[in-house]
Amino acid sequence: MNNSLKAVEIRKDIYWVGAVDWSMRNFHGYETSRGTSYNAYLILDKKITLIDTVKAPFKDELLRRIASVVNPAKIDVIVSSHVEPDHSSALPFVKEYARNAEIITSQPNGLKGLTARYGNLNYTPVKAGDSISIGSRTLNFVPTPMLHWPDSMVTYCPEEKFLFSNDAFGQHLATSMRFDDENDLNTILFEAKKYYANILMPFGKQALAALSSLGGLDMKMILTGHGIIWRENIETILDCYSEWASGDVEERAVIVFDSMWGSTEILAQTITEAFARKGIPAAYYDIKTTPMSDIVTDIFTSKYLAVGSPTINNQMMPTIASFLCYLKGLRPQNHKAFAFGSYGWGGQSPGLVEEELKAAGMEIILDKIRIANVPTSAQLEEITNKILELQ
Repeated sequence: MNNSLKAVEIRKDIYWVGAVDWSMRNFHGYETSRGTSYNAYLILDKKITLIDTVKAPFKDELLRRIASVVNPAKIDVIVSSHVEPDHSSALPFVKEYARNAEIITSQPNGLKGLTARYGNLNYTPVKAGDSISIGSRTLNFVPTPMLHWPDSMVTYCPEEKFLFSNDAFGQHLATSMRFDDENDLNTILFEAKKYYANILMPFGKQALAALSSLGGLDMKMILTGHGIIWRENIETILDCYSEWASGDVEERAVIVFDSMWGSTEILAQTITEAFARKGIPAAYYDIKTTPMSDIVTDIFTSKYLAVGSPTINNQMMPTIASFLCYLKGLRPQNHKAFAFGSYGWGGQSPGLVEEELKAAGMEIILDKIRIANVPTSAQLEEITNKILELQ
């Protein structure tokens, strides 16, 4: 039994009671090199309220933090912001202790999702505009559908000016310090951008709608479902979300490739150098050495993308196929792209890569580059000139 697990006081009678997952390195394909946290919050009022739970393996940590300030059996209300198991799978466990607690969830999708996963646990569905009094505080519920599931919602406490935002504004980041101003801001913003790029990118329109619905709220804190709590840099993260949701891109190029015997790598180097000569910053990624989620974070706000693969068994390399499948699911916007690659005899891979780039919604700005065997100096010069001539 670990009795050192304590609640962290955020403000009088409001506590962080979540869990830190220091060891997690993969979130269904998203590489999480800095771990994560599953944030839950406890409000002591006339009605003792728990906002969200944690991933099931951390249920004991949640319970011990709650128990450090109040008997879990005294919980009256549980707000379930999101059905996804990293937020809800400890819910049945908590309900075993808080037997009389009502569980508030969104209508209809939260109710459907929680019932399907956990059976009937005494749910109260809420819709846009609904609110409850828990004593000296009010909780207002704001649906944020498809940010990033149909059931997602946030909760606003006007008396405290606290927004309990669940996945919105979060980061996969494990830290012993709970607030933005206690951590390195550049690290937090990188992880927030990575989180947006790899999870929320397909839902830019929904993000803009959510920002619009939250725009009139006075927020002293944003209490996220993952990572740190925002209190000093709220305007910064709101501005970032507005920019990211707009789909605006920078004059920047990303080159992603795999290579068998070095020829496609030479092409990647040449393309990178050509963009640099054109005055466009370029990033060079060997897919074997850089996680896809980090590459996507760079692609997210970069105007140009070049993807290269040699041909193997009449196909592109499996690493590149996996990357393009991952990218296509994120539905990037406003990007210009082209394919390149080398081959020994078949040479199908650049065409296959080009088709996947089109399927991802990208504008093809150069015909696929196909080089047999080893590229010659003349061929490399021709590739460089084509990139220098891009409009």
